[in-house]
Amino acid sequence: MIIGVPSELKKEERRVGLIPDGVAELVRLGHKVLVEKGAGLGSGFSDGLYIGAGAEMTDGREIFRRAGLIVKVKEPLPPEYGFLRPGQTIFTFLHLASNPALTGALLGSGVSALAYETLEDGGGLPLLAPMSEIAGRMAPLMGAFYLQAGRGGSGVFAAGAVGVGPCRCLILGAGNAGTNAARVSYALGMDTTVVNITTERLRRIDEMFRGRVKTLLLTEAALGAAVRDADIVIGAALVPGAKAPLLITRPMLGTMRRGSVLVDISIDQGGVTETSRPTTHDDPVYEVDGIIHYCVANMPAAYPRTSTLALANATLPYVKLLAETGVEAGVEKSGPLRSALNIYRGRVVHPGVARSLGVESADINGPVSTERPL
Repeated sequence: MIIGVPSELKKEERRVGLIPDGVAELVRLGHKVLVEKGAGLGSGFSDGLYIGAGAEMTDGREIFRRAGLIVKVKEPLPPEYGFLRPGQTIFTFLHLASNPALTGALLGSGVSALAYETLEDGGGLPLLAPMSEIAGRMAPLMGAFYLQAGRGGSGVFAAGAVGVGPCRCLILGAGNAGTNAARVSYALGMDTTVVNITTERLRRIDEMFRGRVKTLLLTEAALGAAVRDADIVIGAALVPGAKAPLLITRPMLGTMRRGSVLVDISIDQGGVTETSRPTTHDDPVYEVDGIIHYCVANMPAAYPRTSTLALANATLPYVKLLAETGVEAGVEKSGPLRSALNIYRGRVVHPGVARSLGVESADINGPVSTERPL
């Protein structure tokens, strides 16, 4: 297999799909690895390290032309759409439920596209987990930073002071991102509440923090009251492959104190509020009705060294399997790869993605589509 690792084009995205150790392992197994010149520099990996691991350094266009398997971090952007070709396999974060334009480009190109965020193994999401962990831990820090009056915030100090209470942090979702957000929020001294739709995960939060983090079952009335009183709201709700649930309406947002902060980790999947829209690290915030919105769509890219190492360690076993078997045999052999497969040769084959996009989920064994449904 020829495996290609192009540079990331997304703004301020410094992560890279494979690290030199992963390249060396793939080369040892008999595969050829093409890496775009400079692709690893943002994560601290020089071209020399990749060459030493056995990679061939080339340009991005050549990588897409030659490689049968493309390993990335973030979704292909419009300048890359024209490089995609039939029979090629893309393995990366895709978040197609909130991106019909990308879905259409993938369907029209004839590629097979596997998404890190929908790969399920042992009841978990092992490729999403390390990035959710980092984004979750970042979220209270970003919220506390933008509470500063000089940043447009309300001037509430996260940890409070003697005789003055701390800020109130409301976390929507008790999954991996939400749990890690609670970990840091609590450690910073914030008055922390986690909201979830089921009691099972709330019970786990209660046990983990020995009752010192509040838990709240999601109802419209309870959520409305909690949002009104919060200084920081963190959106960490996830439905694998599908759009994030819309939990906060604009009227609800209007009940919050001016200068409060919304950090929407779920923005990759569309966001949890009516007013959320993707932002970038070089322009991370905007204001709606006096509420600061931090909606950066690739939060872990702020710490590319840590994020790249965590992600590459998690993805390598699945990259090796794809390289060994190809996508067709891989999804037959591996349940996790089957769950990761979103697009197969012109068809949407992941049920959650299909529902979110309003199209029918196709069977991988059905006829290859010659039409674009989007």
